[in-house]
Amino acid sequence: MSAALPEPGVEGRAHTSPSSRLRSSRGGPNRRAERLPATVSILVYGAAGTLTLFALCWTLWHGLDEGGVALAFGGLVAVGELARWGAGGSEREPAPLGAAGALAYALLGEVGGRPTHHGVFQVIAVVVAAALVGAVPHVALGRGPALSHLARRVLTVGFAAACFQPLYNAGKLGEWAGQGPGFAVVIVALLVLTALCDAVLAAAMAYARTRWPFGPLLRDELRAMPGIGSAVCATGAVMALAVAVAGLWALPVFSLPLLLTQLSFGRYAAVRTTYRQTIASLARSTEIAGYTPQGHARRVAALSRAVGRELGLSAPDLAVLEYAALMHDIGQLSLVDPVPAGATAALPDAEQRRIALLGGAVVRQTGVNGAVAVVVERQADPYREQPLTARIVRTANAYDEMARTEGPGGPLNALERLRLATGRDYQPEVVEALARVLSRGGHSLPPVG
Repeated sequence: MSAALPEPGVEGRAHTSPSSRLRSSRGGPNRRAERLPATVSILVYGAAGTLTLFALCWTLWHGLDEGGVALAFGGLVAVGELARWGAGGSEREPAPLGAAGALAYALLGEVGGRPTHHGVFQVIAVVVAAALVGAVPHVALGRGPALSHLARRVLTVGFAAACFQPLYNAGKLGEWAGQGPGFAVVIVALLVLTALCDAVLAAAMAYARTRWPFGPLLRDELRAMPGIGSAVCATGAVMALAVAVAGLWALPVFSLPLLLTQLSFGRYAAVRTTYRQTIASLARSTEIAGYTPQGHARRVAALSRAVGRELGLSAPDLAVLEYAALMHDIGQLSLVDPVPAGATAALPDAEQRRIALLGGAVVRQTGVNGAVAVVVERQADPYREQPLTARIVRTANAYDEMARTEGPGGPLNALERLRLATGRDYQPEVVEALARVLSRGGHSLPPVG
């Protein structure tokens, strides 16, 4: 979920933001840590931009080698971009056919038994030009590719081409691996290295964008590699090897299965989006009925997800956590009299558990993942008996309720109250993770109150 905590107060305001007060209370941020995400972005985008500019200028000056081959692979990349399954903000590679075609061109040594002579810079130039052509309709519709995906594509393809083309053109690969199974093993090894490079780039750019811990982000990227990433790499390798033997006719034959997979995955992504929108609509029912304040469920979900990231939860656990946080108050719909301001954290323990159990029962009847219902049911249990996801929801909910009701100093006072209650009600590690999220300015969190 995306929004933001209140920005630091502009000149003339009477109060500073909650995030600035939290930073002041902790003695100020580590300036090196604050600058690191910006440095990562500058390095990645600077390297991608410089490489692209140099490759385009080099290719324009020297001209295209094997123009027909370049046109065929450029057309494949453009078709892949045209068939992308979502906006540029997609979490995973939104144009796998384009990525596979780009990798195949980077690892191409022969066409129908005839050696090719295109180099690293021509590979990058053709891939960038084709990607831009394929992105034109999406840009016209206002959903063009994100710069992060374009930068990753340039650097990943450049890495693969730099590992393969100079060695192949110099005849070294033929000497080391021959032309049989050994050559295929070399191709697969290069693709594995390329996939690892792409995972590191994706995690680094996500870190620069969100400031979430790099380790869990890289772990999620590595876990996703056996999925669409392996299909992209396998298709790229097969295309390169098949074109080397059969010529350009192999391109449509081996690209069709991945294109069909891409279209099917696009429909699956649309179903997931609808599923999430349905859960968000259910969560708003307590606000519409007047049981909870406007935006409370959204704020708790954003806080919970950020804290879960800080604590290193995996992507599936984060999804369960976010859905449970959105629906954590749905049990209040079973109450005859609403709780004042929906503040369940101040209720007696027995009443909190009753509302949580009612909420879990409602969630189970909606057909949502049973793990979400478990978190909703157990959010009011003693924290030592709760799963970590329930501890996070309990803490985020209490923080939002306290921060909302204590005036200008609410965020800071709420955090101090949570710390004082860590021995009994809240897990200390969760509270400190929440403090770190807030001290960074909460770039992905909605405003309180």
